[in-house]
Amino acid sequence: MIEEGRNAEEARYRALLELDVSAEGARETLVAGLHDESWRVRRAAADGLTRVPERDIVVERLISVLGERDETGARNAAAESLAGMGLEAVAPLVRLLGHVDPDQRKFAADILGQLGRSEAEDALVQAMLEDPDLNVRVAAAEALGRVGGKVSARALERILHDPEPLLQLSALESLAVLRHPPPLPEVVRLLGNPTLKRSAYRVLGLIPQVAATELVCRGLGAESRSTREAALVALGTQAGLAEPSLRPEMDAAVRLALKRLPEAVGWVASALESDDIELKAGALVAAAALREPQLAPLVAEVAQEERLMPEVMRTLAHFGPETGRELLASMDRLSFPAREAAGHVLVELVDATFVPELVQMLDWGELDLKSVAVQALGRTSSLEAVEPLSQLLGHPELAGPAVRALVMLAANFPKPVAQALESALERGAEPAVLSALVRVGGTAMLPLVRRTAREASVPLRATAVEVLAAVDPAGGLELARQSLSDESPRVRTAAVRVVGQLGDGSMAGLLKQALADDALEVRLAALEAVGECGAVERAADLEALVPHPDGAIAWRAVQALARLGALRDEVLRRAVSHGDHEVVKAALLAGAASAEGVSVAVGLLGHASWDVRAAAARVLGDSGGPGCLPATRAALAAETDSLARRALVDAVERLSGR
Repeated sequence: MIEEGRNAEEARYRALLELDVSAEGARETLVAGLHDESWRVRRAAADGLTRVPERDIVVERLISVLGERDETGARNAAAESLAGMGLEAVAPLVRLLGHVDPDQRKFAADILGQLGRSEAEDALVQAMLEDPDLNVRVAAAEALGRVGGKVSARALERILHDPEPLLQLSALESLAVLRHPPPLPEVVRLLGNPTLKRSAYRVLGLIPQVAATELVCRGLGAESRSTREAALVALGTQAGLAEPSLRPEMDAAVRLALKRLPEAVGWVASALESDDIELKAGALVAAAALREPQLAPLVAEVAQEERLMPEVMRTLAHFGPETGRELLASMDRLSFPAREAAGHVLVELVDATFVPELVQMLDWGELDLKSVAVQALGRTSSLEAVEPLSQLLGHPELAGPAVRALVMLAANFPKPVAQALESALERGAEPAVLSALVRVGGTAMLPLVRRTAREASVPLRATAVEVLAAVDPAGGLELARQSLSDESPRVRTAAVRVVGQLGDGSMAGLLKQALADDALEVRLAALEAVGECGAVERAADLEALVPHPDGAIAWRAVQALARLGALRDEVLRRAVSHGDHEVVKAALLAGAASAEGVSVAVGLLGHASWDVRAAAARVLGDSGGPGCLPATRAALAAETDSLARRALVDAVERLSGR
């Protein structure tokens, strides 16, 4: 029997979902569905009615259902449907506010609040101020919080003097939603009313003044947990609204209040673990004032709320060095966002006494924890940190952070750090070690760099070429000349880059050799280097590569010719016929400033690829003249791709203004 009932319900539900809402009789079928015993069917009917044509008739029919006193389910479903009707429902519902039945008037106020339309504001204000029924006035006050506006806010402030506490409460809550606090003296008066106290604290948080903070602090000492939590929420709201210059004074007021409360640490800890994000925000402000190291891990965990991350960082930064030990001891138990926040703060808090704990942390399995430890060791200013960091210079993932940490330590211990780096280099360390060694040891390390360029592994030889060029340009350029004959493409590529960066047109002969290199990476680097050092003599070689089937080579050849100012019209036309669209777009861009480039762009408005057509449109928008307008308009009329159309519309607008 139960199963039959479920099947029947499902059938009615599906029938309404599949109903053609435009069909004859559909409206009344759906209205009948509002009266169904199943809430699922009623909801389907309510949703269906929002899609029926002739909404004005539907709205009136739904309002008539609101008057069916004994049909609670149908009335609620009708209200739900009216709330989805939008502007069409506003005028009929405003008229319903004048119904003789207060129950109908309350329905009207509730639904107008859900609609949130400003067109209902005046009528709701009138209902709140003048309706003889308290429930209607309360419903209107609550609705005004969703409708908003200055008129609403002023009227709600007037209601705060009404003798009815329930109406005062509704007005206060709506003012909080509108983020429009009453004047501070008015809030002080309301704080004395137990019924209004929690809401009064809520609006008090919207007043970013130290005087308001001092009032909030009184709530922190309340016996009632709900009052304390309301005060904490107010603190969090104030912190988000206050100017940075006010925060120190606010923090001092909170600190003074919390010092008088021996149990404060416990309930702040509880608030930090709450699921209420607003309560957590206030607890962060309180934790920053307390500066209790034991709260640090809980504060870090609030970083899981991305919106609160800046306040988490600010709070942790307020804590002293002992907080670093609390965080360090908790790192393996923290969530990943908490670790990230704690790690950033930890590196600022450490000193020489932290080295043993940080070294122990290097034995933990998680890479992110090890990275924090490495960074923190660099900030300890301790000689004891050099050795454990040097042991990581061969680690593929930690060598980079370890090098940076050692460079920081070198400010105080240059010789031990240089020795550690040199020793690691002899063991075949990562290339970053060589760069760091030159930074630490200066020009005294140059003989070692030259030796490394001749004798070390391929990665180190390539790095040596670039490092020497950065420290000794003349010597680096000479080493690059020699390294162009290295057996490794990686080293030759590094040498070509140095020639491009430091050389001039006289290097054209060397670059000719590189342009013909067997290794693609060397040839690509040489193409860039030709343009970078101005080797105009190689223009003919570049032109020969423009039709190259490898798009990467052709693209760089076009780029280099443009950089040299040597992209001839004939070569430009050859480039735009390339099969790789990126080469075509590069040529379009390179020739944009020339008459030939504009002519080419007009021709490419009919290209098979949308991105080329869009690029051509952009060129015409930037560089074309009025004569290009007919072709651009014709292309726009024929264009089907949305992104290309956008570019063409912009081009037509810009060309029309010339």
